[in-house]
Amino acid sequence: MTFLINTKIKTEKGITNKMKNKLLKHPLLRTLIDLRGNPRASVYTEPMWGLSMNLCLPYASVFMLSFGMSDIEIGIITSIYMFSQMIFAFISGAVIDKMGRRLSTAVFDFLAWSLPSLIWASSQGFWFFVVAALLNGTMKITTVSWDCLLIEDAPKEKITRIYSLVIISANLSALFAPISSILVAKLTLVPAIRILYINAFVIMTAKILILYKLSTETAVGKIKREASRNMSWLEMLSGYKTAIKKILASKGTKFAIVISILVEIVGMIGMTFWQIIASRRIGVPDVLLPIFPMVKSILAIVLFFTVIAHMKQSNIKWPLYAGFISTIISCLLLISITDTGIWGYVVLSASLIFEALGMAVLHTLRESLVAINVDPIERSGIMGLLQTTVMLVSVPFGYIGGVLSDISRALPFVLCIGILLLGILATSLYYRRQGDASTVL
Repeated sequence: MTFLINTKIKTEKGITNKMKNKLLKHPLLRTLIDLRGNPRASVYTEPMWGLSMNLCLPYASVFMLSFGMSDIEIGIITSIYMFSQMIFAFISGAVIDKMGRRLSTAVFDFLAWSLPSLIWASSQGFWFFVVAALLNGTMKITTVSWDCLLIEDAPKEKITRIYSLVIISANLSALFAPISSILVAKLTLVPAIRILYINAFVIMTAKILILYKLSTETAVGKIKREASRNMSWLEMLSGYKTAIKKILASKGTKFAIVISILVEIVGMIGMTFWQIIASRRIGVPDVLLPIFPMVKSILAIVLFFTVIAHMKQSNIKWPLYAGFISTIISCLLLISITDTGIWGYVVLSASLIFEALGMAVLHTLRESLVAINVDPIERSGIMGLLQTTVMLVSVPFGYIGGVLSDISRALPFVLCIGILLLGILATSLYYRRQGDASTVL
């Protein structure tokens, strides 16, 4: 009898060890465990973003509507936000080289997220959101500085998986989305969102301090900071000439910029107007609004571990096609829904599945294309110009989306379909010129 029990225990331990070993061999988990230095500090603190800002975002547009603002006014605020991003993206390379990756991330994360959270928490109308949008635009400096902090000291062959981990970390906020629903149900929309923005201020500020403590200046950052020590801001900005030459000489970088622009516009329209079409056209109750992004985030996490983790960094043509097509299907399903009957919720759920897959793939590949193709020494300048170009092209689309939504809540997503089709065309042209060698970046 004792022999049988011992045998059973050994068998169970053997099965457990096999499962453990199999999990540890998963490419994403292996990458997560092996992270060191700045990549580790950046990825491990990223879930705090989800516990702060992502609890507010599902209600951001509806929160503005509650103050009597129109769809066009919301579109104007989005465009102001994009314009602010464009200005700060342009100076980001010079600022980051002068201040260093680590310090500029801390300073401008506070200006971009902590302070606006306090303004949103105390908002009374249109002009509060305008001021918050202008401050929030400084996040383009941290977009570049944080990216540099994340990947400049990271192994190049692991970049795609590192970005996958970053997006997974952000999506972990899905587990806490019911907090938003419960608060709205108990307190009603406006007071609940005010509390969530105060929570965002506290957690984002803590994230900033922890990341600063755990990180160090990158090797390239030290070189650039020392080189720019005695340079004026005008001299720093004139250094963009070298970055421009690098961009024009690289087909891969130009393609990365095109994809970044298209994905940015679609993401911005989706984030701004999904809540509006779901709430005002389809009729989803305010209490349920966070549930759908929660489901989408959970789906994205599952897809990262089952599908996206197996994408090869050396061959991304077909994943790009799949990302664009999946997101198009999502938009088509979304605009086909007119009410919240059983069938309406079924179609909405299907739309979220396709969106989760499509946008997860596109966001990952967009970041990877930039990181892989950008010259390491000129990274801050090139990424600053890239972000400026992306914002410059994207600025009008907040207003355009607002005008279209004022006509019909479905039209912003018709626009998204057109932009996604342009993405398919751009991908086809790029790889055709590369001799259809999808492994060439």
